[in-house]
Amino acid sequence: MAQIGAMKSRYPSFKVEKLGDGHLLFTGSIQPKEYMREYTVSIEYRGAAEPHVKVISPALVEEPPHYYHISGRLCLFKPANFNWKESTIVANHIVSWTSAWLYFYEIWLEKGVWYGPEAPHENNKQEI
Repeated sequence: MAQIGAMKSRYPSFKVEKLGDGHLLFTGSIQPKEYMREYTVSIEYRGAAEPHVKVISPALVEEPPHYYHISGRLCLFKPANFNWKESTIVANHIVSWTSAWLYFYEIWLEKGVWYGPEAPHENNKQEI
């Protein structure tokens, strides 16, 4: 499968688990900058549905920005702005976007301001 090959090529430390129905669970560590903490993340590839990305450890603070609070997933992009397809390679997009999210999260913890890119959301944003 192209997803597994791409991940092993770009991020060989990430482990993969086959979940069935073509879904995959990638787990690995990301350190946004050498002076920042290392985070263990999981990325669930769900075919044509957008991936679910969660931080396993260390735990995030309560109520971080750009985060689905019910499911505990990171909000990496607005679906209307990026058309996820089954053929989109997780290793080419999602891992670097997760690293960027973690970088801006660390800055947000320090400064109290989210400096990363963001798209307007409705207050009653529903989870996908």
